[in-house]
Amino acid sequence: TCTDPDTASNKLHDFECACNSDMSIKKVDGPATCDKDECASAPCGMDQTCNDPVQSVSSVGDFTCTCNNGVVTTGAAATCETDECAAMPSPCGADQTCEDPDKASNKLHDFECACNSDMSIKKVDGPATCDKDECASAPCGMDQTCNDPVQSVSSVGDFTCTCNNGVVTTGAAATCETDECAAMPSPCGADQTCEDPDKASNKLHDFECACNSDMSIKKVGPTNCTTSSARATATCRSRRLMDQ
Repeated sequence: TCTDPDTASNKLHDFECACNSDMSIKKVDGPATCDKDECASAPCGMDQTCNDPVQSVSSVGDFTCTCNNGVVTTGAAATCETDECAAMPSPCGADQTCEDPDKASNKLHDFECACNSDMSIKKVDGPATCDKDECASAPCGMDQTCNDPVQSVSSVGDFTCTCNNGVVTTGAAATCETDECAAMPSPCGADQTCEDPDKASNKLHDFECACNSDMSIKKVGPTNCTTSSARATATCRSRRLMDQ
């Protein structure tokens, strides 16, 4: 805008030029410099790049806002993001929950992946590490060996429990033992009584053999009752001779 402050005088070259975009920017006796960087006022949204290609009043509104994902809008902030978790396949992978905490913003790569097995385990902008050693909680019974071949949430329940006698169960404690004394023939041999004190446990080779001739003589596994039998026979003979 051109203004001559003293038209009545004979003074020349006293006119002023003021920028319409900012009337405080003016110059006497010639056009004012009205260049303006529209990006200086940060018109773009968060995580966007602003560019004003021609910084001039005559080009107001030509600035561009560019999203990190390449979306470009001229003269206004861009809408860069939708729900990142809606992508197929899920950016979090199997057995994880995806959550985009701020779908309305222009922020990208802010989605979170949380392990379904433990929602406290999470990661921003990518799948969480949900590896889990199932054997750490000692799921197998006594005298069993636990093995978790693939320590991952996607393989929960693949651990194995192996008994000392070779019985293997997947995903649960094994039942290793029945009554060892029920075997035929008896593991104690003739003239001995077999007893398995803890049939319910997974402990093997804990059966006891007691001599029928003297039940106080016992051993884990077959015992030698010959000495006991000879002693018992000799005692009987001595008593018969004394009675005569």
